[in-house]
Amino acid sequence: MFKRNRRLRETRNIRDLVRETVLTSADFIFPIFVVEGENIKEEISSMPGNYHFSLDRLHEVIEEVIQVGLRGVMLFGLPDHKDEVGCGAYDKNGIVQRAVKKTRELSKELLIITDVCMCQYTSHGHCGIMEGSKVDNDKSLKYIADIALSHAESGSDMIAPSDMMDGHVEAIRTILDENGFKHISIMGYSAKYSSAFYGPFREAANSAPQSGDRKTYQMDPANIREAMREIECDIEEGADIIMVKPALSYLDVIRWARDRYDVPIAAYSVSGEFAMVKSAGKLGLIDEKAVAMEMHMSMKRAGADIIITYYALDLCRWLRE
Repeated sequence: MFKRNRRLRETRNIRDLVRETVLTSADFIFPIFVVEGENIKEEISSMPGNYHFSLDRLHEVIEEVIQVGLRGVMLFGLPDHKDEVGCGAYDKNGIVQRAVKKTRELSKELLIITDVCMCQYTSHGHCGIMEGSKVDNDKSLKYIADIALSHAESGSDMIAPSDMMDGHVEAIRTILDENGFKHISIMGYSAKYSSAFYGPFREAANSAPQSGDRKTYQMDPANIREAMREIECDIEEGADIIMVKPALSYLDVIRWARDRYDVPIAAYSVSGEFAMVKSAGKLGLIDEKAVAMEMHMSMKRAGADIIITYYALDLCRWLRE
């Protein structure tokens, strides 16, 4: 006799009862872009529904985050000034440092994660210190560590270094521990690929490189065994959470990581993923809500414990319906 697998799909209540993967608002982290100036809430043209906020209007999005039930945000800053060494990134009065303090004033409970990188702060747009036409890995580590320390001193709960320099997690863990921040966790951008899906973000963060590309430090999209080596290095250096970025085209990388490492895994659903679904939805080519829900379900099903996504606010609303 053949098996009747359809019995467990017969009604919605049965389908809900046996569902293997469930999305909740606790799964998501919402990225927020903070800019200098006053009375600014400007929509990012390539990422509809996402905005640049000045500090005096930051409360608008933080209140929305709390209202929909999100537990955490990731802060990105856009400075007024850029230079060769990205000094605004580690300025104790920099835009992200002030945004952390403002967010903490607005909510004592919200998890605050800060992105540690240099690309939006450097005049050349690269994620480290340049020596000639190349990024100097070891020279960059001191700057990256100083940025992380300034974030911790401002009140960040979790440091997320995205620069992809070798040894950056160890450098950050060391400086945090030496300065009394042993309790601050690190989310490593462990398998961050040199992806074409980042395009809209570079507009949002004003972070495109002025020359060359990032292929010497971000990963080749063709490689998965290399990703496991990167993840293993970050774990050995002290990362508490590892990340795969982008998410949708790298579900296999998430799965490999889940099968090999017993640590929390974050997936970053990047700006290009968001923009494609949003654009197709606006054109009536797809059901935006259904596709977005399915897309994020696939990330969790692949093994992600945490999903950083520009759809976080919408997902939380849809889950309540």
